[in-house]
Amino acid sequence: MKITFLGTGTSQGVPVIGCSCEVCQSNDLKDKRLRTSVMIETQGKILVIDTGPDFRQQMLREQQHRDLNEFCVDAVLFTHEHKDHVAGLDDVRPFNFRFQKDMPVYASLRVQEALHREYQYIFTPPFYPGAPKIELHTISKSQSFSIEGINIQPIEVMHYNLPTLGFRIDDFTYITDAKTISDTEKEKIRGTKTLVLNALRRKEHRSHLTLGEALALVEELAPQQAYFTHISHRLGTHASVQKELPPNVILAYDGLKIEV
Repeated sequence: MKITFLGTGTSQGVPVIGCSCEVCQSNDLKDKRLRTSVMIETQGKILVIDTGPDFRQQMLREQQHRDLNEFCVDAVLFTHEHKDHVAGLDDVRPFNFRFQKDMPVYASLRVQEALHREYQYIFTPPFYPGAPKIELHTISKSQSFSIEGINIQPIEVMHYNLPTLGFRIDDFTYITDAKTISDTEKEKIRGTKTLVLNALRRKEHRSHLTLGEALALVEELAPQQAYFTHISHRLGTHASVQKELPPNVILAYDGLKIEV
């Protein structure tokens, strides 16, 4: 399984508009963070978790290294409905046109309701010519599901008071926009060899794990390797933060590719 971090930034991205802090002014490309998303390649298929407002830019970056005749996203999974995770859904259109098929989208009923509100022209007739073609599939925390033979276990986490979904595929687990995880849902994570968690900043935040909280969760769940994502400019530069982390924890950055 190959994992590509398409984006690792928080809702504003990094650099933040108008900010003159050390991180936003950094020349290190690892401090340039698009909105959080990940691409998973396994069993000959490509899955994308979340299509944020930078989805088009992320896909253009990825296609530079690929055979365009074969580069097709086979399905999109949504963690939750916030704009920094769904605002790029319209940009699945090139995949619709080139491969002449609807895009399978996997989301909870609540997220689907939000998509219907945000993208009325996709789901409500009369359909506008050239609008994205979407095939909705309902998922929930209570039942695993399969995409093209790939088994996926949803994991419910709490983003302040909003339930969001993480996903486990084999020994890889991806969680973003979490603040708390119940003991029941933690049991779904245990045994994961590679764990991705959000780590927003150092200071307490009501809806996101801090760096300290993310590190504590890694210690509790004991994966072989952990990666932190959904990072704000307030965490610090990539170079400085990475020096503080234990050997089995890596601060992810845009374009990072790993094999698990």
